[in-house]
Amino acid sequence: MVLALSARAATPAMTRGELLFQTCAACHSVLGDGIGPDLTGIYGQKAAGRPGFAYSDALKSSGLVWDEATLRVFIRDPQAAVKSTKMTFPGYSDDADVDAVVAYLEGLK
Repeated sequence: MVLALSARAATPAMTRGELLFQTCAACHSVLGDGIGPDLTGIYGQKAAGRPGFAYSDALKSSGLVWDEATLRVFIRDPQAAVKSTKMTFPGYSDDADVDAVVAYLEGLK
């Protein structure tokens, strides 16, 4: 949903990230209506900090803050990033795909 992006102009990576996010949207939302946590505004926020979702103990105790570095690692391989996370998505293996999803998430406000 490009309308959810911040006021800055959408870059090609953000636009591609929005398309790739459709896979994530099987569980996550940017509208507050997913079965997993809403990801709007997570950039810069502590992992497992959204109310209304039963996060794994592993993610709650991870100490992660969602920034470029942590999102890259988690989006590439969630299970390797946080053992026992509830995230079942295997991750994106392509660097360009990871970059695009990170750009999209960063742009959500």
